[in-house]
Amino acid sequence: MPLGAPSFPVSLVVAGRPCLVVGGGRVAARKVDALARSEAHVTVVAPEVDDAILRCGVQVEHRAYEAGEAARYRLVITATGLPEVDRQVAADAEAAGVFVNAADDTEACSFVLPAVLRRGTVSVAVSTDGASPALAAWLRDRVAGLVGPELEAVAVLLARARATLRGGGHSTEGLDWRSLLDAGLGDLVAAGSEREAEDVVRRWVASCLAERGGGGSVPVDPPDAGSMRGA
Repeated sequence: MPLGAPSFPVSLVVAGRPCLVVGGGRVAARKVDALARSEAHVTVVAPEVDDAILRCGVQVEHRAYEAGEAARYRLVITATGLPEVDRQVAADAEAAGVFVNAADDTEACSFVLPAVLRRGTVSVAVSTDGASPALAAWLRDRVAGLVGPELEAVAVLLARARATLRGGGHSTEGLDWRSLLDAGLGDLVAAGSEREAEDVVRRWVASCLAERGGGGSVPVDPPDAGSMRGA
């Protein structure tokens, strides 16, 4: 990516999609683990592969990268530690219109990987646009103290609220979600008062539906994976 150009932050859905990791060392292993946890269909190409990669249960091909093969994938990461190989992989991916990340070579990247903190469906990503991965990781660890495990349950409650509103034919855009979050949902869940938190959400949804001329309540059962996205 061009030095100094601002990146466009996104969260990619790679589940079931073919992704290539070129390289078999410890750096590559971290990338493979992250992709595998996101349920991507990962292929690793490297003459030698770290045991950590083998434990990820991904497809491994013990060989050198073949020119042009990056074009067969939706996303490519190269981390061989060999500049000439990583540049070749990046060039092939770029030529094929495939997004690529080259470890420790920002100029060869079409995307950079942020430092990520996960709490269930809640993710906080910190990026320096490739300027300093160490700073991004340091900031992520500082933020971790502010993002407690209770937020996973809060995300589920909000997803249920969205499912109810959308099920009634109402858009969830433009609603005052901040007022609901400021009502102390996280504190209630952290204190073990999930039922009370649910009541707060139900009243808020009922108020929204009343304003829009509808009725309904927050579902008791958790939403499916589709309704969770974007909560």
